Amino acid sequence: MLIPIEDAAAKSVARPGVPTAAARPAATETPTSTTSWLQWPRWPLWPLWQLGFRPFYLLAAIFSALSIALWAAQYGGLLPLAYLHGPIWHAHEMLFGFTLAVMTGFLFTAVRNWTAQPTPTGLTLAGIAALWVAGRVLVLTPWGVAAAVVNAAFPLAAAIGIGVPLARSGHRRNAFFVALLVLLSIAILATHFGQLGVIDLPPWAGIRVALDVVLFVIAVIGGRVIPMFTNHAIPRAQARKLPIVERAALGATLLLLATDVVVAALDAPRIVTASVLGVAALAHAVRLVLWNPQRTLRVPLVWILHAGYAWIPLHLALRALAEYGLVAAPLSTHALTIGAIGALTIGMMTRTALGHTGRVLRADAFDVTGFGLVLGAGLVRVFLPMAVAGAYLGSVVLSALLWSSGFALYAVHFWLILTRPRVDGRAG
Repeated sequence: MLIPIEDAAAKSVARPGVPTAAARPAATETPTSTTSWLQWPRWPLWPLWQLGFRPFYLLAAIFSALSIALWAAQYGGLLPLAYLHGPIWHAHEMLFGFTLAVMTGFLFTAVRNWTAQPTPTGLTLAGIAALWVAGRVLVLTPWGVAAAVVNAAFPLAAAIGIGVPLARSGHRRNAFFVALLVLLSIAILATHFGQLGVIDLPPWAGIRVALDVVLFVIAVIGGRVIPMFTNHAIPRAQARKLPIVERAALGATLLLLATDVVVAALDAPRIVTASVLGVAALAHAVRLVLWNPQRTLRVPLVWILHAGYAWIPLHLALRALAEYGLVAAPLSTHALTIGAIGALTIGMMTRTALGHTGRVLRADAFDVTGFGLVLGAGLVRVFLPMAVAGAYLGSVVLSALLWSSGFALYAVHFWLILTRPRVDGRAG
C-alpha cells in the first residue's frame, strides 16, 4: 500500500535462493542454485526481526488466511467466550488486525529509509509483534477491558516506533502518520468501549472512522507511488498528476472523515454524507484515469496497484447509493476492505518484500495467482449479490475462500523470503 522503499539493488538480483554473481551471501547462508521455495529454512529465524516488514507481512498474511476459519467458528458457536463476536469482531480484526499489521510493517521499513534513522528491530520489534498477537487472542476471551487496552496500545507502540526517528531527523513531511496511528488507537477504544457499554456510542462508529483513516492513508500513498511506479516500469504509460485533482481527492477524503465523525456524534442528514461521497468518488476516478491504468496490463506489480485503487471510487459511489438504500451497505464496505485494501496490500507486500530482500522486482506465477484470488474475492463479494438474487450467502462463502487462498499462498510463497537473510548480503 504504500511508498517506494525497495532498494535499487533489487532490480539486478535473482529470486529466492538464486543469488546472482554480484550478490554476496550473508555469512549464515549456504548459497545454492537448487534451493526449493518449499524447503524449510536452514538458518535461524533471526532475519525475521531485522526490519519491520518481515514479521508483520508474514503475521498479517497468516492471520488473514486463518481468520476466515475463526469467523466460521464464531458462527458455529465454537468460541462462546469471545466478548467481541459476530460482524463487529470480523470488522475489528480485518482493520485492527490484518490492515494495521501491514501498515505497521510498511511504516517501520519506510521511515528508516526516509530518515536514515533506526526503527524497531530485534527484541523491540518482537515485543511489538507479540503485542499484536496478544490483541488477536484477547478479543476471543471474555476480558473486554484487557482486549481494549492491548489493542489500543499496538498503534501507539507503532506511533512511537516511527515518531522517534521522524523527530530525530526533523523529517516533518510524514509526521502525520503518527497522528493517524493515534487516531486509530482512539477508534479502537471507541469500538471496544461502545461494545462494553462504557460509552454511549455504537461500536460501529469506531470502525467507520478507522475505515476512513485507512482510506486516507491509501489515497495519500497511492498518489505518491502508483504514478511513479507506473512511469518507472512503463515509460510510455505517461501517468500524470494534476495539482487540482490531487487536492480534490485528498481534501474530499479528509472531509469524509470529518463528516463521519460529525454524523456519529450528531446524526447529521444523509444528504451531507452522500454529497461528500459523490465528490470524492469523482475526484478519485479522475485521478486514476490520469495514471493510464490501461497501459499497465503487461506488468503485474503495477497493474495490481491500479486495480486496487480502482476500487476506491467504486466504494465511494456505492456508499453514496447505500446512503439512500439503493444498494446494500455491506457491498460498499467490502469494495473498500476486500477490493481496495486487499489488492493494494498484497501488491505492496509483494513489491516491498522482494525489494527489501534484494530480489528482482518481478511478479512470478505464484504472485500473479495471489493477485487474482484476492481481486476475485472482491468481485464475487460485491457484484455477485447484485447480479444474482439469493446469492448473498454463496458470495460470502466463495469470497472468503478466495481471500484466504490468496493470502495463504502469499504466506507459503514468502515464508523463506521473509525469514532468510537478504540474498545480496546487505542488512535489512
